[in-house]
Amino acid sequence: MAIKITEECINCGACEPECPNNAIYEGGVEWRIADGTTVKGAFVLKDGSVIDADAPNAPVSVDTYYIVPNKCTECQGFHEEPQCAAVCPVDCCVPDEMYVETVEELMAKKEKLHI
Repeated sequence: MAIKITEECINCGACEPECPNNAIYEGGVEWRIADGTTVKGAFVLKDGSVIDADAPNAPVSVDTYYIVPNKCTECQGFHEEPQCAAVCPVDCCVPDEMYVETVEELMAKKEKLHI
């Protein structure tokens, strides 16, 4: 599963620099697939839609930090556990039940993001 940040987030920002995929953004900030990855040009999202890797996308959340599910690999291939959850002082980084993925799928996503 991807990880999500719940409403309990206190906006401390501890999680953001820990993400190896740059999948965590401050509330209200636009995100890009290219941020922190090697992706260039067209990129296919999990839902099958295609976006430009450098194109800005609307924030997932306006009030709190958020995680882009299409970039989150639960730190598979980088660390033994999700680093956002490991450093979160209020334990608001939890598995996102809307984005269930196997370890193999998460590793394939990692390879797609870091060519």
